[in-house]
Amino acid sequence: MQIPYKPILPKAPVPIVLIGAGGIVGDAHLPAYKKAGFKVIGITNRTPAKAEKLAAEFGIPNVYDTVEEAVANSPADTVYDITIMPEQFVETLNKLPDGAGVLIQKPMGDYFWQSKEILEVCRRKNLAAAINCQLRFAPYVSAARYMIEQGMIGELYDMEVRVTLETPWELFPFVMVHPRLEIQYHSIHYIDLMRSFLGDPRSVMAKTLKHPAKALSSSRSTILFDYGDTMHAVINTNHDHSFGPHNQESFIKWEGTKGAIKARMGLLMDYPHGVPDKFEYCILQEDKPPVWEEIKLEGSWFPDAFIGTMSSLMRYKSGESDVLLTSVEDVIKTMAVVESAYISSDNGGVVIDKLSG
Repeated sequence: MQIPYKPILPKAPVPIVLIGAGGIVGDAHLPAYKKAGFKVIGITNRTPAKAEKLAAEFGIPNVYDTVEEAVANSPADTVYDITIMPEQFVETLNKLPDGAGVLIQKPMGDYFWQSKEILEVCRRKNLAAAINCQLRFAPYVSAARYMIEQGMIGELYDMEVRVTLETPWELFPFVMVHPRLEIQYHSIHYIDLMRSFLGDPRSVMAKTLKHPAKALSSSRSTILFDYGDTMHAVINTNHDHSFGPHNQESFIKWEGTKGAIKARMGLLMDYPHGVPDKFEYCILQEDKPPVWEEIKLEGSWFPDAFIGTMSSLMRYKSGESDVLLTSVEDVIKTMAVVESAYISSDNGGVVIDKLSG
């Protein structure tokens, strides 16, 4: 079966300037842009040595001391890729030219009030602003989206994300100390993914939890979405499964009235090395037992999905597309679900003693 799943590249890519030089830049952003043939013309970072190291490794011609210097020396059509921590977004966005294209690292703020501030400055400056919710563009997600949109598995009635593995949070020192670790910095990917397939839920129920022997603010979550009385949508994450690879899991599953799709997210298993992804589907046929088929897809979440978010922004900015798929106007709704999940987790469920007397 031939399924289109690779991102549509812009006809005329514009130059990119990177603001930030953290690990994700070298691991995903720059490899993705190199693979796509995008030209990164400059980079700036508060720690110049980090920017200089990446510039040397990836052939970036300009290392700037400040955002202001980067803007002053870049062409008018430059796209700015912001990869700093969320509390620095508003200050940085205010330094960009009005009307510029900008790709902002997720999350869109650490708290919903920050999300609204980011949205306000993007509106005021008329920025073509997208959030880098790149899981939407992973090869297996794009393949599943095509099959579902073509009606190949019928009416979708179940969507599940399950992650049971050991995550090396120590690789993310600035993130692992965050008071909203698991949902805000990990499950947000899956919340955004759910919305991209199912739309905005009526409500959300959630609980996020600590490990008794770890200092992390949270490392396991269950998030259940209300989409009515037939759609089951749930996220289950457990980053504390420290019992070897045998029973580890990392998948997205879609079930419909005519078939099902399951995608293994290999990147998360044995991170950062990962294991191979796997994309399987089952189409029901009358009077025949169910059979699962596998499709080999090129690429993975890292770095290929990062081509998708940047391509979407460039194509929107050039007029090739009239939809900016992960725009701040859309992702503000993801952030509302994230905030609602934390409120639900804090408030708890129905107290049984009140019913039993």
